[in-house]
Amino acid sequence: MSTFAGVSVLDGDKPCSCVTSGVGAGAGASSVYHLLVVKGYSGIKKELPNGESWCTELFRVGGHEYSIEYYPNGANPNCADFISLDITRLYDEDVEEGVEAKFSFSLVDDVEKQMPTYIRATRKTRDFRRCDPCWGCDKFMRRDALERSASLKSDCFTIRCDIVVCKDNTPDATGSGTSTGTEVLLPDIHQHFSNLLQNKVGADVTFEVGGETFAAHRCVLAARSEVFMAQLFGTAMPSVIQITDMEAKVFRALLCFIYTDSCPEMEKNSMEEDEMPGVVEQGQVEEVLENKTSEVVEQTQEEAVEDEILLQWLQDLFVAADRYNLQRLKFICEKQLCEHVGVSSVASTLALAEQHHCHGLKAACLKFIQVLSPSRLQALMATDGWGHIATTYPSVLYELIAILASNQRK
Repeated sequence: MSTFAGVSVLDGDKPCSCVTSGVGAGAGASSVYHLLVVKGYSGIKKELPNGESWCTELFRVGGHEYSIEYYPNGANPNCADFISLDITRLYDEDVEEGVEAKFSFSLVDDVEKQMPTYIRATRKTRDFRRCDPCWGCDKFMRRDALERSASLKSDCFTIRCDIVVCKDNTPDATGSGTSTGTEVLLPDIHQHFSNLLQNKVGADVTFEVGGETFAAHRCVLAARSEVFMAQLFGTAMPSVIQITDMEAKVFRALLCFIYTDSCPEMEKNSMEEDEMPGVVEQGQVEEVLENKTSEVVEQTQEEAVEDEILLQWLQDLFVAADRYNLQRLKFICEKQLCEHVGVSSVASTLALAEQHHCHGLKAACLKFIQVLSPSRLQALMATDGWGHIATTYPSVLYELIAILASNQRK
């Protein structure tokens, strides 16, 4: 159970105003949460450019002081379309040892109920030490996704920051800089089940998906999904269950969620980056500039391809979650898809929402279409996905026309 460790209010209507209260509430606790309330979101966004942040006052966790940095336009050029968040621990210059901790950021729709609806969490433990006291999330959430969401109310929203101290290596805590009773025993059942999936001990069912085989445990699958319960225990089961309409990477992510109850991540291939030479001859300047421009274009194209691959993976995982009635995974995919709505993707996502009766995702798509400029709306209508909407789900068009007509009358 996390202990409340105060609230910080960033007020865009009052220049350089940040008020933090209740900072001592979680001073001795090793698992706390701190609330960051952003008021006057639009004003703060205009005031602080990319790379600049607003910092809260210090609050205490497990005997140490921390602050949160809020970057309304991203911490660096690579995340300029996102909100970035960092946690920094105030350290003693005479102490080299750090504090190992896990943290997460989440949007809070209802502060009283503390219901996080958008979560970015660290899977690994981070070491907050003197040489590296700051950790965070560069791409917490796209600004346009926040602005379309219900979390932004009256130009105000709330972020919850959870911090769990796993190990305190500082001399004050240990007396010698070694581990003692200040460690927190974190719930690790998800790790045990992840190991069970990986080592396959006791596996009693095999799936063949996309040319790959997956060994699993019937009891685990049945406990998590009533669909698997009926499939694995309701009828005679073949030695190998073949799934022909799903990619292997999607089924692997599905299994990962079933065993760990954690949001799976898409598999990515690492890419090597070529370094520019440190010394450039005078005659090579123009050639280098041309190459650099070409590299920027290629990088933009690669990012677009990666976004398209991620979108397709999310859509496929959403379908798989609905197929096996994994409502929590379906909700996670829905939130991610709402964030990635764009001109090139909104039609396919809208069709998916209509097919699988996902009203929240459908509403996000329709809201996105409503605010499109005429030129972007024309580009949308020229896509194959929009043609599919028109022929397969004509009722969606009628609904959109009614919404647009209603908006014009207001």
